[in-house]
Amino acid sequence: MVQVLLPEDADRPLAFYLAMEEHVARKYPAGDCFFVWRTGPSVIFGRNQDMEAEVNVPYCLEHGIRIYRRKSGGGCVYSDWGNLMHSCITSPGKDAAFVFYRYMQQIALALRRLGLEAEVSGRNDIMVEGRKVSGNAFHLLPGRCIIHGTLLYDTDLEVMARAITPSVEKLERKGVRSVRQRVGNLRELLGGMGIEAFSRHIVEAVCDSAVTLDSEDVARIEEISQGYMLESFIKGRNPKH
Repeated sequence: MVQVLLPEDADRPLAFYLAMEEHVARKYPAGDCFFVWRTGPSVIFGRNQDMEAEVNVPYCLEHGIRIYRRKSGGGCVYSDWGNLMHSCITSPGKDAAFVFYRYMQQIALALRRLGLEAEVSGRNDIMVEGRKVSGNAFHLLPGRCIIHGTLLYDTDLEVMARAITPSVEKLERKGVRSVRQRVGNLRELLGGMGIEAFSRHIVEAVCDSAVTLDSEDVARIEEISQGYMLESFIKGRNPKH
């Protein structure tokens, strides 16, 4: 798998990286690509979700937490600088669900190499010691498959619990009473390892080469990202809209 790098480090909004996935999928129509990224406090929910049912909108607005909709399915997640996001662009083959499951197994294996008892659980989660540390989702483009997920390393779980509001029924299906009860941070299990070292480990576990995008790529990604920031896109699938 090839690691995709940006030409320079910068503080970019979450929408930029969603657009980067699309751009990479089109720029590299074959092979497997991978990159990791982090952003400031943000909530991102799935394409078919009702924003107001999943997100504590007043709390997010009051605390400067940005809200985004993605084009993949799956549930609502909170991300901040303590969460490592990972993106894989691959080919779906004849069975996209199998490709998705195989990728999650790769991430779980990378965690097991750190001595963690990581296991894929359900359709899109990775669990360690009974706590969810990673949620994943995917969507299809013509001939390509975008898979992305979280790795909770040192996320502010109290803010997470206030920013997202899944239904009681959804939590009960997971056998828990609250978001905070269900999730856990990997830093608590990895001692003194910092998030930069953790990020390098994940990349080295799945990648064997690297390629760097150029300024023209960045300009195109920024252009694509504008679509993710349109209010009509963020709210467009809500029933009341």
